[in-house]
Amino acid sequence: MDLPNNAYLKDLNNELNPYIGTYTANFEGNQITLYITKKEKKLEKSSKVNYYMDALIVKYLIKNNSGTILQDTRNNNTEINSLYSIGTKPQFNQVVLSYYGTNCGVGWGKVNLKKINSTQLSWDYRPNSRVIDKARCPGNPDLTVYIPESQNLIFTKQ
Repeated sequence: MDLPNNAYLKDLNNELNPYIGTYTANFEGNQITLYITKKEKKLEKSSKVNYYMDALIVKYLIKNNSGTILQDTRNNNTEINSLYSIGTKPQFNQVVLSYYGTNCGVGWGKVNLKKINSTQLSWDYRPNSRVIDKARCPGNPDLTVYIPESQNLIFTKQ
């Protein structure tokens, strides 16, 4: 996609709005809560051009079956563990999210959210890489990917 510098990709058809809300699901003994909001004019920087876009921002809270918090990104302001929309597929009722991955980019990939009805979303996470070279990731950071690696996981709006 060729864009002029500082272009603005606006959600003119309000395709993102139906996804906004709080959703929960259970997966492999963990409770996952998604907090989906819409950010207007989110800055995207690339090597060729900087531009703005309306995007869904997904923060999440993951707890194990005893209620211990495994991961909480609600106050995360870094790219690590970030999850945000990069496109829509309105003909399929889907939005495509980019997942930055955890420390050192482990687990980066895409998540497709499909709107099933007004209260349910289907989650499909496809990681690109879960392998890390210790030389590229010094120290001993947490490399666990907590978001559910699943297809057709159903989240229900709260």
